[in-house]
Amino acid sequence: MTLTNEHRAVSPQFMQQADEELGRGDQLQASEKAWGAAVRAVKPIAEHRGWQHDSHRHLFIAARRIAEENHDNEIRELFGVASSLHVNFYEGWMDLQTVVGNIDSVKRLLGKLDSLEDVPA
Repeated sequence: MTLTNEHRAVSPQFMQQADEELGRGDQLQASEKAWGAAVRAVKPIAEHRGWQHDSHRHLFIAARRIAEENHDNEIRELFGVASSLHVNFYEGWMDLQTVVGNIDSVKRLLGKLDSLEDVPA
């Protein structure tokens, strides 16, 4: 399995784990798994296009570029929401409703990224 395929395979697994962690009441782990799912969805697209994706900065640039290519600014915005979950993992400042809503936003992001036609399978 190539690294690109591995990223694509792990993203939905992380999203499932985020839901499981929420069910156990672990908002911090749920937050981090959802962030990981978003990252693993952006990385194969960036890799396919020859873009750097080895830092938070490069991931944000990749998300912006994907949004621009697809004339869908919500992709960039939803990636920002995913990043807030990463911060929550360390800071724990979100309440349950915010975590749940932001995880739903990450699911929306994954749906948008999965629907792109030129992404490697």
